[in-house]
Amino acid sequence: MKAVVLLSGGVDSATCLGMAVQRYGKENVTALSIIYGQKHIKEIECSKKLAEYYDVKRIEMDITPIFQFSNCSLLQRSDQEIEHSSYVEQIQKYGEGTVATYVPFRNGLMLSTAASIALSLYPNEKTFLYYGAHADDSAGRAYPDCSESFINAMNYALFSGSGDLLQLVAPLAFWNKSQVVKEGLEIGVPYHLTWSCYEGKEKACGKCGTCIDRLEAFRKNNVEDPIEYENNCN
Repeated sequence: MKAVVLLSGGVDSATCLGMAVQRYGKENVTALSIIYGQKHIKEIECSKKLAEYYDVKRIEMDITPIFQFSNCSLLQRSDQEIEHSSYVEQIQKYGEGTVATYVPFRNGLMLSTAASIALSLYPNEKTFLYYGAHADDSAGRAYPDCSESFINAMNYALFSGSGDLLQLVAPLAFWNKSQVVKEGLEIGVPYHLTWSCYEGKEKACGKCGTCIDRLEAFRKNNVEDPIEYENNCN
Protein backbone atom coordinates (compact mmCIF):
# COMPACT_ATOMS: atom_id res chain seq x y z
CA MET A 1 0.00 0.00 0.00
CA LYS A 2 1.08 3.57 -0.75
CA ALA A 3 0.38 6.99 0.72
CA VAL A 4 0.36 10.50 -0.73
CA VAL A 5 0.51 13.27 1.87
CA LEU A 6 -0.57 16.85 1.23
CA LEU A 7 2.43 18.63 2.72
CA SER A 8 2.15 22.38 3.18
CA GLY A 9 5.05 22.65 5.59
CA GLY A 10 2.92 23.49 8.62
CA VAL A 11 2.31 21.65 11.90
CA ASP A 12 -0.71 19.64 10.75
CA SER A 13 0.67 18.34 7.46
CA ALA A 14 4.05 17.60 9.06
CA THR A 15 2.25 15.49 11.67
CA CYS A 16 0.41 13.64 8.91
CA LEU A 17 3.69 12.98 7.12
CA GLY A 18 5.22 11.58 10.29
CA MET A 19 2.19 9.32 10.81
CA ALA A 20 2.22 8.08 7.22
CA VAL A 21 5.95 7.29 7.26
CA GLN A 22 5.57 5.49 10.57
CA ARG A 23 2.74 3.35 9.19
CA TYR A 24 3.83 2.64 5.60
CA GLY A 25 7.58 3.28 5.53
CA LYS A 26 9.33 6.14 3.76
CA GLU A 27 9.71 4.19 0.52
CA ASN A 28 5.91 4.01 0.19
CA VAL A 29 5.16 7.67 0.89
CA THR A 30 5.08 10.62 -1.50
CA ALA A 31 4.70 14.21 -0.28
CA LEU A 32 2.76 16.65 -2.45
CA SER A 33 3.32 20.39 -1.93
CA ILE A 34 1.08 22.84 -3.75
CA ILE A 35 1.72 26.47 -4.65
CA TYR A 36 -1.56 28.35 -4.94
CA GLY A 37 -0.37 31.95 -5.16
CA GLN A 38 0.15 32.45 -1.43
CA LYS A 39 1.83 35.65 -0.23
CA HIS A 40 5.06 33.87 0.70
CA ILE A 41 6.79 30.54 0.18
CA LYS A 42 8.07 29.98 3.72
CA GLU A 43 5.85 26.92 4.14
CA ILE A 44 6.92 25.53 0.76
CA GLU A 45 10.56 25.87 1.80
CA CYS A 46 9.72 24.02 5.01
CA SER A 47 7.96 21.27 3.08
CA LYS A 48 11.22 20.62 1.23
CA LYS A 49 13.10 20.34 4.52
CA LEU A 50 10.48 18.00 5.96
CA ALA A 51 10.58 15.74 2.90
CA GLU A 52 14.38 15.63 3.15
CA TYR A 53 14.18 14.87 6.88
CA TYR A 54 11.86 11.91 6.29
CA ASP A 55 13.67 10.95 3.07
CA VAL A 56 10.47 10.74 1.03
CA LYS A 57 9.77 11.60 -2.58
CA ARG A 58 8.32 15.11 -2.95
CA ILE A 59 6.32 16.59 -5.82
CA GLU A 60 5.54 20.29 -6.20
CA MET A 61 2.58 21.58 -8.22
CA ASP A 62 1.42 25.12 -9.02
CA ILE A 63 -2.32 25.79 -9.24
CA THR A 64 -2.07 29.59 -8.85
CA PRO A 65 -4.11 30.52 -11.97
CA ILE A 66 -7.24 28.92 -10.53
CA PHE A 67 -7.42 31.59 -7.82
CA GLN A 68 -6.97 34.59 -10.10
CA PHE A 69 -10.52 35.73 -9.35
CA SER A 70 -10.19 35.59 -5.57
CA ASN A 71 -9.19 38.45 -3.28
CA CYS A 72 -8.51 36.20 -0.28
CA SER A 73 -6.03 37.88 2.05
CA LEU A 74 -3.69 34.87 1.86
CA LEU A 75 -3.03 35.42 -1.82
CA GLN A 76 -0.17 37.45 -3.23
CA ARG A 77 -2.51 39.25 -5.61
CA SER A 78 -4.82 40.37 -2.79
CA ASP A 79 -5.06 43.92 -1.46
CA GLN A 80 -6.43 42.66 1.87
CA GLU A 81 -4.36 42.67 5.07
CA ILE A 82 -3.96 39.53 7.19
CA GLU A 83 -6.15 39.91 10.27
CA HIS A 84 -4.21 39.76 13.53
CA SER A 85 -6.68 38.04 15.84
CA SER A 86 -7.64 34.49 16.78
CA TYR A 87 -10.26 32.58 14.81
CA VAL A 88 -12.49 32.61 17.87
CA GLU A 89 -12.28 36.40 18.00
CA GLN A 90 -12.96 36.66 14.28
CA ILE A 91 -16.07 34.48 14.58
CA GLN A 92 -17.26 36.52 17.58
CA LYS A 93 -16.71 39.72 15.60
CA TYR A 94 -18.14 38.72 12.23
CA GLY A 95 -20.32 35.72 13.10
CA GLU A 96 -20.11 32.17 11.81
CA GLY A 97 -18.94 31.59 8.27
CA THR A 98 -15.74 31.58 6.28
CA VAL A 99 -12.90 33.74 7.57
CA ALA A 100 -10.91 36.14 5.38
CA THR A 101 -8.11 33.59 5.01
CA TYR A 102 -10.39 30.96 3.45
CA VAL A 103 -9.12 30.31 -0.09
CA PRO A 104 -12.15 29.26 -2.20
CA PHE A 105 -12.36 25.45 -2.20
CA ARG A 106 -8.57 25.24 -2.08
CA ASN A 107 -8.51 21.98 -0.17
CA GLY A 108 -10.93 20.34 -2.58
CA LEU A 109 -8.66 21.28 -5.47
CA MET A 110 -5.59 20.04 -3.63
CA LEU A 111 -7.20 16.69 -2.87
CA SER A 112 -8.33 16.31 -6.49
CA THR A 113 -4.80 17.07 -7.63
CA ALA A 114 -3.42 14.54 -5.14
CA ALA A 115 -5.89 11.93 -6.40
CA SER A 116 -4.82 12.33 -10.02
CA ILE A 117 -1.14 12.18 -9.10
CA ALA A 118 -1.64 9.15 -6.86
CA LEU A 119 -3.45 7.24 -9.62
CA SER A 120 -0.66 8.13 -12.03
CA LEU A 121 2.18 7.19 -9.68
CA TYR A 122 0.57 4.04 -8.34
CA PRO A 123 -1.84 2.68 -10.97
CA ASN A 124 -3.98 -0.24 -9.80
CA GLU A 125 -2.60 0.05 -6.26
CA LYS A 126 -4.47 0.89 -3.07
CA THR A 127 -3.35 4.38 -2.02
CA PHE A 128 -4.20 6.54 0.98
CA LEU A 129 -4.38 10.32 0.67
CA TYR A 130 -3.39 12.03 3.92
CA TYR A 131 -5.06 15.35 4.66
CA GLY A 132 -4.26 17.42 7.76
CA ALA A 133 -7.59 19.09 8.53
CA HIS A 134 -8.31 19.33 12.26
CA ALA A 135 -11.35 20.23 14.36
CA ASP A 136 -10.34 23.81 15.20
CA ASP A 137 -10.27 24.74 11.50
CA SER A 138 -13.86 23.68 10.91
CA ALA A 139 -15.28 25.37 14.04
CA GLY A 140 -17.86 28.00 13.20
CA ARG A 141 -17.54 27.02 9.51
CA ALA A 142 -14.36 29.12 9.35
CA TYR A 143 -12.91 26.65 6.86
CA PRO A 144 -15.80 24.52 5.55
CA ASP A 145 -13.41 22.40 3.46
CA CYS A 146 -12.01 21.09 6.75
CA SER A 147 -15.37 19.90 8.08
CA GLU A 148 -16.44 16.32 8.76
CA SER A 149 -19.14 16.52 6.08
CA PHE A 150 -16.59 17.73 3.50
CA ILE A 151 -14.12 14.98 4.42
CA ASN A 152 -16.80 12.29 4.17
CA ALA A 153 -18.05 13.61 0.83
CA MET A 154 -14.55 13.87 -0.63
CA ASN A 155 -13.67 10.39 0.59
CA TYR A 156 -16.74 9.00 -1.19
CA ALA A 157 -15.93 10.94 -4.37
CA LEU A 158 -12.26 9.93 -4.39
CA PHE A 159 -13.03 6.28 -3.66
CA SER A 160 -15.77 5.91 -6.28
CA GLY A 161 -14.02 8.12 -8.83
CA SER A 162 -10.82 6.08 -8.61
CA GLY A 163 -12.39 2.69 -9.08
CA ASP A 164 -12.18 2.02 -5.33
CA LEU A 165 -8.41 2.54 -5.24
CA LEU A 166 -8.10 5.77 -3.25
CA GLN A 167 -9.07 6.44 0.33
CA LEU A 168 -8.96 9.79 2.08
CA VAL A 169 -7.32 9.69 5.52
CA ALA A 170 -7.83 12.66 7.84
CA PRO A 171 -6.33 11.40 11.12
CA LEU A 172 -6.52 14.81 12.83
CA ALA A 173 -10.13 15.59 11.93
CA PHE A 174 -11.51 15.21 15.45
CA TRP A 175 -8.50 16.65 17.29
CA ASN A 176 -7.84 20.22 18.32
CA LYS A 177 -4.44 21.79 17.66
CA SER A 178 -2.98 20.85 21.05
CA GLN A 179 -3.89 17.19 20.44
CA VAL A 180 -2.21 17.35 17.04
CA VAL A 181 0.98 18.70 18.61
CA LYS A 182 0.78 16.07 21.36
CA GLU A 183 0.71 13.29 18.76
CA GLY A 184 3.53 14.89 16.79
CA LEU A 185 5.74 15.23 19.84
CA GLU A 186 5.17 11.57 20.68
CA ILE A 187 6.27 10.37 17.24
CA GLY A 188 9.15 12.84 16.92
CA VAL A 189 7.86 15.23 14.26
CA PRO A 190 10.57 17.89 13.65
CA TYR A 191 8.43 20.94 14.37
CA HIS A 192 11.51 23.16 14.19
CA LEU A 193 11.34 22.63 10.42
CA THR A 194 7.73 23.82 10.11
CA TRP A 195 6.13 27.21 9.45
CA SER A 196 2.54 28.27 10.12
CA CYS A 197 2.50 32.09 10.10
CA TYR A 198 0.48 33.80 7.37
CA GLU A 199 3.10 36.54 7.19
CA GLY A 200 6.30 35.75 5.31
CA LYS A 201 8.78 37.57 7.50
CA GLU A 202 12.02 36.25 8.96
CA LYS A 203 10.24 35.37 12.21
CA ALA A 204 6.63 34.34 12.76
CA CYS A 205 4.40 37.28 13.71
CA GLY A 206 2.69 35.59 16.67
CA LYS A 207 -0.45 37.63 15.99
CA CYS A 208 -2.30 36.03 13.07
CA GLY A 209 -4.92 33.36 13.70
CA THR A 210 -2.69 30.42 12.87
CA CYS A 211 0.22 31.72 14.99
CA ILE A 212 -2.11 32.20 17.96
CA ASP A 213 -3.48 28.65 17.63
CA ARG A 214 0.00 27.19 17.21
CA LEU A 215 1.48 28.95 20.23
CA GLU A 216 -1.45 27.91 22.40
CA ALA A 217 -1.11 24.29 21.26
CA PHE A 218 2.52 24.12 22.34
CA ARG A 219 1.76 25.86 25.64
CA LYS A 220 -0.94 23.31 26.43
CA ASN A 221 1.66 20.58 25.92
CA ASN A 222 4.09 22.40 28.23
CA VAL A 223 6.62 22.66 25.41
CA GLU A 224 8.11 25.78 23.87
CA ASP A 225 7.42 26.22 20.18
CA PRO A 226 10.81 25.58 18.51
CA ILE A 227 10.48 28.33 15.87
CA GLU A 228 11.28 32.02 16.43
CA TYR A 229 8.61 34.69 16.91
CA GLU A 230 8.68 38.45 16.77
CA ASN A 231 8.55 40.21 20.16
CA ASN A 232 9.36 36.92 21.96
CA CYS A 233 5.77 35.67 21.80
CA ASN A 234 6.87 32.20 22.94
